[in-house]
Amino acid sequence: TALPEQSLSERNFKGHRDVVTSVDFSRNMKQIVTGSMDSCVMIWNLKPQMRAYRFDGHREAVNSVQFSPSGHLVASASRDKTVRLWVPSMKADSTEFRAHTATVRCVNFSGDGQSLVTASNDKTIKVWTVHRQKFLFSLNQHINWVRCAKFSPDDRLIVSCSDDRTIKLWDKNSRECIHSFFEHAGFANYVDFHPSGTCIAAASTDHSVKVWDIRSHKMLQHYPVHTGMVNTLSFHPAGNFLITASSDSTMKILDLVEGKLLYTLHGHQGPVTCVAFSRTGEYFSSGGSDEQVMVWKSNFDSVECSVSVKHHREPTVSPSPTQQSPSKRLQQPPHQDQEAQSHPPERGVPSGLTNTLEHIMGQLDILTQTVSIIEQRLTLTEDKLKKCLENQIEIGRHLQRKEED
Repeated sequence: TALPEQSLSERNFKGHRDVVTSVDFSRNMKQIVTGSMDSCVMIWNLKPQMRAYRFDGHREAVNSVQFSPSGHLVASASRDKTVRLWVPSMKADSTEFRAHTATVRCVNFSGDGQSLVTASNDKTIKVWTVHRQKFLFSLNQHINWVRCAKFSPDDRLIVSCSDDRTIKLWDKNSRECIHSFFEHAGFANYVDFHPSGTCIAAASTDHSVKVWDIRSHKMLQHYPVHTGMVNTLSFHPAGNFLITASSDSTMKILDLVEGKLLYTLHGHQGPVTCVAFSRTGEYFSSGGSDEQVMVWKSNFDSVECSVSVKHHREPTVSPSPTQQSPSKRLQQPPHQDQEAQSHPPERGVPSGLTNTLEHIMGQLDILTQTVSIIEQRLTLTEDKLKKCLENQIEIGRHLQRKEED
């Protein structure tokens, strides 16, 4: 039997002027929101005839965006140390609050829409009320930048990941860290809860995705499927699939039931920086360093789980440069017997080139981590300079008072 109709890029949205950093769907599937290094938040209407809205307000890069569960608000987090709450309409009304003392990396609504959790380079996680943007409490045990923080589906837990190579699980009520997972080969860029709330998945700089059980604290699955760092991931709402976005320019669909890689998707030129499923799982959207936002139709949830990896080549899915009809189908990969598997494929990438590319990707990862360390040191230097200046001002005032006396 032929494989089902596959995920082909349905729409391409162009409007951002820099890397697209974050994407999310509204609950009613009428809009998607994106954030970008160009400091803008954009609302794209999925009806082709409707224009997009560009929201200018942040003074620096926007790192994270999300629709509220009701869809009446959009939250955005920025390098300018603020969080904004927008009304996603043409008016672009927003309220701003200074959330942290450094870059805000991530913002996430609780399931009931009443709270927000934010993660920052100031090494803290903070929880706020949505209604008045009132600060509730801080979680302070990370010793380096916090990249991401998310509420669990039942809002009782918070998971966070940091450049200190830990992923921490927090009890929201007691405000205590109940467990730390350690990343030995890198650090997690992104972390999220499975829809069931029983496990978490982390996108790592070591090119892999790991899934942990939050009750037994054991690693359930490890997917070393990319050749570049994994920037983000998104669970299918049904919980059977996971999509990843990587600096190796690909997205991967992982079958969590079978514990295997299903599909590789190509479409972005350069790193894929964000990806998210729609609330129903019927679509997903991706953004990249190529400044493009793509919306894809997901039909892989009807793939038979009994398909054997041994006898099927991994299908590769690419969107056409022009808009494609979603009725196109991928042909089933040819069956291979044991003897056929020992023969080299007819059109393969030379192993020398693969090794060279892997080496380059490795060097780029090292460079990224080096830049990250330099940024940290600059932050520390800025903090020290600030303290020195404050001390000098204090000494100056003290001397002035003495002279006056």
